[in-house]
Amino acid sequence: MQIYYEKDSNPAILKGKKIAIIGYGSQGHAHANNLKESGVDVIVGELPGSDNYKKAETAGFTVTDAGTATANADIIVILLPDELQGGIYREAIAPNLKQGAYLMFAHGFNIHYGQIVPRSDVNVFMVAPKGPGHLVRHEYQKGGGVPALIAIHHDPAGNTKEIAMAYACAIGAGRAGIIQTSFKEETETDLFGEQAVLCGGITALIQAGYETLVEAGYSPEMAYFECLHETKLIVDLIYEGGIANMRYSVSNTAEYGDLTRGPRVITEDTKDEMRQILTEIQNGEFAREWMLENQANKPVFNALRRQAADHPIEEVGARLRSMMAWIGNSKIVDKTKN
Repeated sequence: MQIYYEKDSNPAILKGKKIAIIGYGSQGHAHANNLKESGVDVIVGELPGSDNYKKAETAGFTVTDAGTATANADIIVILLPDELQGGIYREAIAPNLKQGAYLMFAHGFNIHYGQIVPRSDVNVFMVAPKGPGHLVRHEYQKGGGVPALIAIHHDPAGNTKEIAMAYACAIGAGRAGIIQTSFKEETETDLFGEQAVLCGGITALIQAGYETLVEAGYSPEMAYFECLHETKLIVDLIYEGGIANMRYSVSNTAEYGDLTRGPRVITEDTKDEMRQILTEIQNGEFAREWMLENQANKPVFNALRRQAADHPIEEVGARLRSMMAWIGNSKIVDKTKN
């Protein structure tokens, strides 16, 4: 697998091209600001009067509605929530796309599952940073970058990969590494990682561990530190040098417990469930379920979100984090700005 860096791109290919960032959320604010600071001409498309519209204005961007932004741009970057992209594309973006325009996504969901079907003259590509937007911005500001995947879905102009490479470098990914993939592979692996490991798996494990200790009579504060707070310390070691690096750093007692007890928590039954989750992603069942949930105004999602917010670990965590001022002093997420 080839990995590309800044030296492999041609940043001049973006000169004279206006880029419209449609959606100024987590990824949108990061892409827009990183592009601007890389010398790229950027406008923002947002819902007039919305909080994100105001945030983009405050950040110094020309902000307008999605249709107007599309009509005035050469490269249109759709960074809206997956569930909103199809409707906004059909209503505001598709009617205003220039002939031969470039259409970019940061996730393959809507193309892979057929929620968006662009015209034959439109060049379609993906630049998918392998991290949340707030980290894409944070790492860029530190002089680094988050690795990214690129994929080409449609290339009538013949230079869409060059455009994708230059864009990826302009948001900082060329500092860390760029890998080419397909919309299918990115979508299915991304959804699986989120559901089974990175979001669903980790949060369910943290909550289950917390509940087990509290139910056994241990203090909620001790349970929080052991099952949530220290997760970052362990993940940082894994991020730095892999699982072996973490095991080198922890005590022999911890490593032995890891190697002998971990497989008792994550069993073959767990892997069977992971395989089922992957099948639901591959055959489109999850995509259908999620789109239907949105059509019904998200009743299940909203109920689950409320229940999760009311979990005792959230109250305990907020109280303990308020004692650790250094966390707030270097926040990656600031809801008033990004």
